[in-house]
Amino acid sequence: MKNNIHFANISDVSTLIETKEISPVELTEHLLNRIESIDRKLKSYVTIFADRAIDRAKQAEKEILVGDYRGKLHGIPLSVKDLCYTKGIRTMGGLKVRKDFIPSFDATVIKRLSLAGAILLGKNALTEGALSGYNPEFEIPVNPWGEKLWAGVSSSGSGVAVAAGLCFGSLGTDTGGSIRYPSMANGIVGLKPTYGAISRHGVMELAGTLDHVGPMTRSVEDAAIIFDAVAGEDTFDPTSLNLKIPPLCNELSKDIVGMQIGVDRNYIGRGTDSGLVSAVDEVIGVFRELGAHITGVEIPRSDPVKMRELWLPITAYEAARAHAKTFPSRADEYGSYLRGVLELGVAMNDADYLEALRRKRDYVVKFEAELNKVDAVICPAGGLVFEVDKQAQYGDKDSMKSVIKNFQGQFTIPADLLGAPALVVPCGFSDEKRPYAFQLVGSRLSDAKLCALGHKYECQFDWRSIHPSF
Repeated sequence: MKNNIHFANISDVSTLIETKEISPVELTEHLLNRIESIDRKLKSYVTIFADRAIDRAKQAEKEILVGDYRGKLHGIPLSVKDLCYTKGIRTMGGLKVRKDFIPSFDATVIKRLSLAGAILLGKNALTEGALSGYNPEFEIPVNPWGEKLWAGVSSSGSGVAVAAGLCFGSLGTDTGGSIRYPSMANGIVGLKPTYGAISRHGVMELAGTLDHVGPMTRSVEDAAIIFDAVAGEDTFDPTSLNLKIPPLCNELSKDIVGMQIGVDRNYIGRGTDSGLVSAVDEVIGVFRELGAHITGVEIPRSDPVKMRELWLPITAYEAARAHAKTFPSRADEYGSYLRGVLELGVAMNDADYLEALRRKRDYVVKFEAELNKVDAVICPAGGLVFEVDKQAQYGDKDSMKSVIKNFQGQFTIPADLLGAPALVVPCGFSDEKRPYAFQLVGSRLSDAKLCALGHKYECQFDWRSIHPSF
């Protein structure tokens, strides 16, 4: 394992660190050297903390050598999406107007990773303001499974870094699928938790009622490890949940015999790649063999266009308020796609927003009724990984249509509207070696059930052992 330790799981590497078989310093140096040699092509990082990371690794090593071992993240090199505030270090959010922004404090998730002893290697690239297109001032991350393949929307840099072995895990954000699309596209695990389970304090906002922070890793267990380190109430975030969240790691061994998995064949197959549908069907068969019950459900009908029409007005209105200090006063510094969405939000009045929220509530009630019948609903993670013209990702709204038409928002947007947890797990590859992934969606606070199901599946089929040969 040591020859390819950069592809190892946190759970395995943490054992080597705890037993002093490997040093956090040599591990961090190895990852930094790998980033230096490989990321020039993949462009997953926008900021590297080389000296800071080595200093933290030395501190972690001293603590561990004297028996002060903090847990499974102690000495583990991670990264975070460049939306998370880092004190004294720039946080750009993919925005030209924020290229020189240096926060005066750490985001809560950064503080909690530090308390867990994790080593922060750097910050990952993302789309402009965490929406769909990139600002021309920034480079686009390259999917390690194929340079012509889409790397996913806003948490794309995090997805690339995890898949390429340039960190052991990352934190992404998800407003309409931005943890799950990149996880699917890069063949990794992504957990969008229940809304409020992880604090958003110090995380640059896109749409406050829809934004989620969550882990992106190479295994479900690793996602649970990071979640447990950063989750919990935060007095600085009024939307954080005021309740005790049981550690997900304690629930991974939960027996799934008798658990109810909801399946809507029309929902799964409508407008989706047939190979991906077959892969999801195979996953359903595995869960049945493991003792889960497969139950029919009826997901509210909505194609990708209608789903986006339900989601976009809320996002645009809230994003316009989040960018009020720089938009429209500095509109010429924005990429044309985000600029168009912000213009939509500025043009909306409160009545328009309230109407958008009403339509959201109507949809949520229908979807929740089906979720409440089962422990989880299974569906694709967001469609097929497609080839994309990178220039289109910089383009105006018309150019972006070539990208957006491939989004399968009917699979990702609902969980954001509901504030419900969703877990993406790899489940094979297409004939062209493009990653396949399935998604489990559950009712609020069912994160542990989803992780138990996902963990049981990946113990049967370890797609984690297959890595991109970029």
